[in-house]
Amino acid sequence: MTESVAVLGTGIIGAAVARNLSKAGFAVRAWNRTPAKAEALTGDGVQAVASAAEAVEGARVVITVLTDGQAVLEAIRAAAPAAGTIWVQLSTVGDAVDELVAYADEQGLVFVDAPVQGTRQPAEQGQLIVLAAGAPEARETVRPLFDTIGKRTLWVSDDSRSGAASRLKLVLNTWVIALTHGVGEALALAEGLGVDPKHFVDVVTGGPMDSGYFQAKSAAILDNDYTTAFSVDNAEKDSRLVLEAAARAGVRMDAVEAGRARFARASEAGHGDEDMAAGYFASFVK
Repeated sequence: MTESVAVLGTGIIGAAVARNLSKAGFAVRAWNRTPAKAEALTGDGVQAVASAAEAVEGARVVITVLTDGQAVLEAIRAAAPAAGTIWVQLSTVGDAVDELVAYADEQGLVFVDAPVQGTRQPAEQGQLIVLAAGAPEARETVRPLFDTIGKRTLWVSDDSRSGAASRLKLVLNTWVIALTHGVGEALALAEGLGVDPKHFVDVVTGGPMDSGYFQAKSAAILDNDYTTAFSVDNAEKDSRLVLEAAARAGVRMDAVEAGRARFARASEAGHGDEDMAAGYFASFVK
């Protein structure tokens, strides 16, 4: 393929996206607020550029993969892609998707709302799940990209203006938050009670409570290995997005509120850049 694609944001997910697209034959130009992160991809055939505007020049598709809605909006404004460009936003932005839709309409961009489910390993392996909402006429163009970065694409709406994909991502994140703290608190209690935590893991393994996620996060805690797949600080941010959306919908989210507080406490204790499994340490901070 020779399709020109711009990737704005080369953090954990963005770097993997840019790298996989380049390996698949797309002509990829990447920009990041910290230039070194984009430059690290040049060995994989990605062209690192100095500005967002340079990245989108001549690109048919622009992909944004940044921390939150504000960062996405700032990047796309700085890039100023030409009218008619397809803008694919992969970030978790919550209700800020409405602002992004408004900007796309104002600038004549073809907006595809496509947050992804997955962290470092599935991103690197091209095994993300893409949650997409967008006009049918954009699908054929973005389909090869989505097939490259993900194992499955779920089209939830033909209308990118609905925000349906970004709101589904909030629902999924609610479940992730619950699972993460469930594992962390159970292992913390085991330590507090003098119970061998491996016995807890052994009982769960292979039963109805088991999952790949349980195995990954329990192993991280038991091995004291908090290599970041998705950071505590980003998990706290995503918790806030869930709470903000829930408040507007009139839905109480007691567990997510408690989970947000745990992530914040772990961050204050110095674990903000570590994997979200490090929320475990919140159990030992007064």
